[in-house]
Amino acid sequence: MMTKKTVAQQVIDALIDLGVTHIFGVPSGGWVDYLEAIRSTDGIEFVLATHEGGAGFMADVYGRITGVPGVCFGTFGPGATNLATGVGSAFLDRSPMIALTDEMADNKRHRITQMNIDHQALFAPLTKKTTRLEADKVREIIFDAAQVALSGVPGPVHIGLPAGMSSQISQVQNHSPYQIKGQAKADKHLIATMQQLFNDAKKPMIVLGMRAVTSGAQTQILRFAEKYKLPVILSPMAKGMISQSHPCYAGVLFHALSDIVAQTYQQADLVLSIGYDEVEFNYEDWMPNVSLIGIDIVATDLNTDEYCLACDVIGDIQHTVEQLAQLEFSEKKWDLSAVATRKADMFAQMTSIKGALGPCVALDILRDKLPEDGIMTCDVGAHLHLIGQKWPTPQPDLQIMTNGWSAMGFAIPAAISAKLTNPNTSVCAVIGDGGFLMTAGELAVAVREQLHIVFVLFTDNDLALIRIKQEKKSNPIYGTPIRGSGTIGGDNIFGVPVIRAFTPNEYEIALDNAFASAGPIIVEAILNAKEYDELVLKNNKPENN
Repeated sequence: MMTKKTVAQQVIDALIDLGVTHIFGVPSGGWVDYLEAIRSTDGIEFVLATHEGGAGFMADVYGRITGVPGVCFGTFGPGATNLATGVGSAFLDRSPMIALTDEMADNKRHRITQMNIDHQALFAPLTKKTTRLEADKVREIIFDAAQVALSGVPGPVHIGLPAGMSSQISQVQNHSPYQIKGQAKADKHLIATMQQLFNDAKKPMIVLGMRAVTSGAQTQILRFAEKYKLPVILSPMAKGMISQSHPCYAGVLFHALSDIVAQTYQQADLVLSIGYDEVEFNYEDWMPNVSLIGIDIVATDLNTDEYCLACDVIGDIQHTVEQLAQLEFSEKKWDLSAVATRKADMFAQMTSIKGALGPCVALDILRDKLPEDGIMTCDVGAHLHLIGQKWPTPQPDLQIMTNGWSAMGFAIPAAISAKLTNPNTSVCAVIGDGGFLMTAGELAVAVREQLHIVFVLFTDNDLALIRIKQEKKSNPIYGTPIRGSGTIGGDNIFGVPVIRAFTPNEYEIALDNAFASAGPIIVEAILNAKEYDELVLKNNKPENN
């Protein structure tokens, strides 16, 4: 006998079959049937966000951490446009997501109706696919969305939920989640070309990107780098692939003191790029004018009128790396002791002024207090550039940032999602006061969900990155001060207690108390933003090289 259920229940059942445990959003009248289906079904929860953009960020990070598509919801018009910020984050930070929104029924889609815009057009440039739910194809559509979200380069898929469809009864399809196909192996001729190019190079270097993280090739990459004594550079979202103390580690692109990192990679005669996504930092903005080998699952985006893409090896990354590592190559000519000297100089410059509570010492103390396996999320701003270069990250996914999308306001909802998916892991978030003001409302979610998260607020009353750019152009400081002086607010924000620190000793004590507390808590460090001035926005490509 064939089973019939409401469309709403079928949607929730399908999401559970995918492994989804949380749905993030702000409900609408049209979402009521879905809410009831969630409430009455074991194994899945609805997390009420304060703003749909925050819900999107939460779903983005959920997808990143779990490998299961993060799911978020927004209603018509403003709900959908708010949600779009978080959907864009999943799109350019490459996270699997299913974004659900209300949509008008077929007979009203093209009418002049309150809150009505074309959601299919809205989400088309922000997603891998956008579609509408059909009552007799619920499981097919949900499972197809998951397959698209997870296949190849991960990303979001949007599904519009037509008004009035949720309560309809329809036959449940006999569909199971679709299997995600693995990547095909790269062409043997390309692999042979890659091997020859590497053999001929005297000073090849490795650059690792975010898809190296998910490739499963970390061990093989490190062994290969160690064998040939190659410097390894990371994109910001590949942090954790290699320890900062490793002799091959040479730094992170684009972030603090990137001019020192550039002193290493500008010496290379071949760049071996593994899983590198140009959305983080275009090759042309940093790479020396030498041959490039791309190892990835998609084609390399390079201006080949000015640069040489010597070999683009498209296919399963782990297999390609294994094919490279299985041969014996000529000895390479790098001096890793010189790399170590530059690295030591770089880290020495990111040591805070003695006795002052600056961003460098604030990060050092926080790193000491956060367990090694703890998760830190961070927001966009000058502190992100410092974190990207300075923060020791033992493994991937223990430092979570947005770099492809780079939206301020990311850190608070990201930390909430990280804690929901890792309830037994210590989680903290580092936020500048500008980004804090964008999504501070999501603190109410941490209170309601009783999440022990330490929110570390760097208060400097300054949009430091923009202010530094103004000063570089000798422009007056205008539009970047957040306030004249003072702190972020009272002793309690949306039910989250605030501990303030003006000195390193006060800050250390505040962190001890915060990590020993039972719920969400804010440690507000009152910092001087001028420390950033000599550390960030450095030249990634010296003109004399």
